[in-house]
Amino acid sequence: MTTANFVLTLSCADRPGIVAAVTTELAALNANIAESNQFWDRETDRFFMRLAFTAPQGIGRDTIERALKPAIERFSMKTALADEARKKRIVIMVSKFDHTLRHLLYQIQVGWLDAEVAAIISNHDATQKLAEAENIPFHLLPVTAATKAAQEEQVLAIVKQSGADLVVLARYMQVLSDNLSTRLFGQVINIHHSFLPSFKGAKPYHQAHERGVKIIGATAHYVTPDLDEGPIIEQETARVTHAMSPDDLVAAGRDIESRVLARAVKLHLENRVMLNGKKTVVFG
Repeated sequence: MTTANFVLTLSCADRPGIVAAVTTELAALNANIAESNQFWDRETDRFFMRLAFTAPQGIGRDTIERALKPAIERFSMKTALADEARKKRIVIMVSKFDHTLRHLLYQIQVGWLDAEVAAIISNHDATQKLAEAENIPFHLLPVTAATKAAQEEQVLAIVKQSGADLVVLARYMQVLSDNLSTRLFGQVINIHHSFLPSFKGAKPYHQAHERGVKIIGATAHYVTPDLDEGPIIEQETARVTHAMSPDDLVAAGRDIESRVLARAVKLHLENRVMLNGKKTVVFG
């Protein structure tokens, strides 16, 4: 029998009976649970859950939402129901460095990332030929302090018109305004080229080299008005030595940045990341 795949994520104050209330309704629909993850945050006393399940043919989103409504209201749940049959669409923003962009495109090409790139936006033309070669709409939107507000309205229009589920800052070397960060909260992932919170700024690897660090890294996080302080999704580090030059650190950093960003995007697209205040709950 043909099935449809869904992912339900929910959070609420922790109480007995939450799991039973949800799974009982899904069982009544003859849905089959394929994966279940849950977490109780003792500090906030909130419960988080992710359920991946299949439903019989003819059982769609509306039917599932109606069936779950009593449980949602009873426990005051915050929920999201995703139809996994619909391919997610992303908008990638990039400046001159294209290594994370190329890695994302490759992972989509080989099927590891199940997504479609709806558009590439850049404030430089360095990646235009790459976008054209991949048949991806390219939008060149230069930005200055004087034009930032107008440029970001264009960005927002492209995101909305393309039906994008996620915006990925793949080494986009511009700080999003508080206005845009707020309007797209939870929908923008940035790769920060350092292991936050150390060595912020334009040349973190050079700062690391000057300080003789033994570990470098990268951080993927959601964008918020607080610069580089959004909820962290994924991080990775690598050991380095005194014999490595700044260029060696940059090369190692490029690899880390590419992997970390791709993993964060995959986790988000698979609805495995849930916001928990200034932190995230990540169901791997």
